[in-house]
Amino acid sequence: MNKNRLYLASSIVVILLLVIFIKEGSAASSESPGKSVSPKYKPITVTVTGDILLDKSVGEKIKKYGVDYPFKSVGPFLKKSDLTAGNLETSVTVRGTAQSKQFTFRSKPGTLKGVYNAGFDMVSLANNHTLDYGQIGLTDTMTNLKKYKIGYSGAGKNEKEAFQVYQKVIKGKKIAILGISRVLPETSWIAGASKPGLASGYSTEPMMKYVKKAVKSSDYTIVMIHWNKESTDYPEPYAREMAKKFIDAGVDAVVGSHSHTLMGIDYYKNAPIFYSMGNFVFTSSSDKSSETMMATLTFDQNKVGIKLIPAKIINGQPKLMNDAYNQKVIKKLNRLSPRAKISKSGKVSKR
Repeated sequence: MNKNRLYLASSIVVILLLVIFIKEGSAASSESPGKSVSPKYKPITVTVTGDILLDKSVGEKIKKYGVDYPFKSVGPFLKKSDLTAGNLETSVTVRGTAQSKQFTFRSKPGTLKGVYNAGFDMVSLANNHTLDYGQIGLTDTMTNLKKYKIGYSGAGKNEKEAFQVYQKVIKGKKIAILGISRVLPETSWIAGASKPGLASGYSTEPMMKYVKKAVKSSDYTIVMIHWNKESTDYPEPYAREMAKKFIDAGVDAVVGSHSHTLMGIDYYKNAPIFYSMGNFVFTSSSDKSSETMMATLTFDQNKVGIKLIPAKIINGQPKLMNDAYNQKVIKKLNRLSPRAKISKSGKVSKR
């Protein structure tokens, strides 16, 4: 009888030891180097805006109310993103000679302090106003941006530098933004092998060479491009084709400017295309040109989420408005976006 009890007790001990061994072995296996668990992915947010002008009537407001005046309403929102970018539609200099064109813009260097304070990490210089005061004005613009710790793309002392991306490492991922212009007053504005100027989108090459280079060297790539006609609602056929070329090359989002109006949103291969973000900080005089928005792109592995925040430009200042105004803008964007759907809360998805 005692032997039976001893045998039973021994069996129970053996079984318990086996259970403990199996559990520990399983835990050790799950933590082994060959089967490491991937860390949780952290989404990255990038907010983009439209045209920024710090001259003319906006410059007068800044002179009166201070450098932060244009961004008083939207600054707190812009600062929330991991990266914020816009199109700087002006030269920033006190030198140079106005070029022979209808509109020339020259903003005071100190106005960039407001852009920095509002949370902008970078701006695109690829547009039809950066060289309004000649090459010396362009050189000063780049120097002043560096002074105020604002990155840029789309302009440089030569072609290679003009097509240099702005790149920022966020949460271990490289985000690249490349500025390009398909709207230039004359060919002399195009950067050359040893000539200062802008990144031109008028020919496929060398443009696509630099686009592919940007994609290869980054985890996520955004092209900011100045294109289409002013005061229109729909993109030109060439713009649709260019956007597809960018995305075929691996670009994750295309952000357009120049029309001074909001255009529709499109999708191609799951990548969003904003044909025009409209004005942002500008001397807007009509209801149409006063409509603006901010778009926050959330990069979450292979997906790009989008949230739109409508605003209205009043006295050069983009202001957040009430829901009635927001729904009016969203309704318009839905009408202009046959392949995209914008919810009442501003979330964008494919139709």
